[in-house]
Amino acid sequence: MRVVLVSTYELGRQPFGLASAAAWVRAAGASVTCWDAAVEPPDEDALAAADLLAFYVPMHTATRLAADLARRAKRLNPTAHLCFFGLYAPVNEQFLRDLGAGTILGGEFEEGLRSLVTRLSSARLSSTPLSSTQPAVASQAEPVVSLARQQFLVPDRSTLPALHRYDYLTTGEGQRRTVGYTEATRGCKHVCRHCPVVPVYQGRFRVVQRDVVLADVANQVEAGAEHITFGDPDFLNAPAHALAVVAALHEAFPELSYDVTVKVEHLVKHAALLPRLRATGCALVTTAVESFDERILEIFDKRHTRDDIARVVTLLRHEGIGFNPTFVTFTPWTTRRSYRGFLDTLAELDLVANVSPVQYAIRLLIPPGSKLLDLPEVQQLVAGGFDPEALSYRWRHPDPGVDELFAQVETAVREALSRGSTRAELFAHVMRLVCDRLPAAEVTCDRAALTAPAEGHHPWPVPYLSEPWYC
Repeated sequence: MRVVLVSTYELGRQPFGLASAAAWVRAAGASVTCWDAAVEPPDEDALAAADLLAFYVPMHTATRLAADLARRAKRLNPTAHLCFFGLYAPVNEQFLRDLGAGTILGGEFEEGLRSLVTRLSSARLSSTPLSSTQPAVASQAEPVVSLARQQFLVPDRSTLPALHRYDYLTTGEGQRRTVGYTEATRGCKHVCRHCPVVPVYQGRFRVVQRDVVLADVANQVEAGAEHITFGDPDFLNAPAHALAVVAALHEAFPELSYDVTVKVEHLVKHAALLPRLRATGCALVTTAVESFDERILEIFDKRHTRDDIARVVTLLRHEGIGFNPTFVTFTPWTTRRSYRGFLDTLAELDLVANVSPVQYAIRLLIPPGSKLLDLPEVQQLVAGGFDPEALSYRWRHPDPGVDELFAQVETAVREALSRGSTRAELFAHVMRLVCDRLPAAEVTCDRAALTAPAEGHHPWPVPYLSEPWYC
């Protein structure tokens, strides 16, 4: 059985999902080729010879790219069985079935992949191959979403591109560190309405066993990793497990730094744990702030407030941990005034240097299964229907000026990235765009806000990862 596992995009990281899948598929006796399309050209000979083409789709962008590659791959190899696995596979099931997918695997996908390989191998030996052209319902024996507690295998990264080809961390002192990537948990026990994790995990999470995490990190350190990104949707869903993992890592690799993603609510609730994170090497915390607007936070069911965000900024600075806030800056409830308020708050909290350029132009995605669709006002907003190519429900802002502002900011972000503009320069540019769209009588702009502040030295660390995209 010849299997090609394909990753298209995972935030500039060496993909854990592909490495984990490779370990399980090889253990099932298959010959495996891994292709990370984000950093390497296709092996067309392998694609053409594959019995199974399996695309890893952990993110929105990855799924759209995978759809295009799947069409190309099927032209090269029309008899291959097509599978999509990962977080975005089940929520886009119908779209992917229409592409020719015979198997869709979401949640804890590894056991399903092993079962699929075994099933296809048996069919192949009996000379009755199960191609993707057979009826999907008849051909898929595995659950589309599995939340089974499984004993993980150590990810097999042996045929993935070297770590230096992926993103890197720039420390607060300006040093570069080669980055590895792993996961200690999957899913999340929270049910924020806009979150893509919720339709699959429904408020549950699963733990990757500590020895597997430690072995995976050890392999990456041997391969040159100086920093580890933990890709858990929320690293403190299981605080005892998380602290045990990083304590063991710090004991084994005292020079290794790491970053985690933690919900604002958890950073406030578990503030007493922050010194322990810092002491074990935590250099950076990413958190989904989403908005400073209380109404939007309530609609998203984020369970935090603007004051909570300010407290988190203070807590992390006190511990000397970098802060990487993410936002959904354009929503149906964003106004020109509230976007200006967003910029003002960034300046007030001295967060301009912390905000990645793309965060200024993140537009709300409403995928199938989103809990936002439970809200009557959202049902009215998406009356235009689902756009299968965008993998999201279409919505327009009630104020066309906000959609026009979004287009201008998006262009400004792309140009800033291509020119290598500083974060302060982009902030000033975006502020000018907003002020141009606000009536003078409504909000006046301080001329100082229209000039990029100096890129001075901060008394707190401002580390960041090099990958500029997000979703």
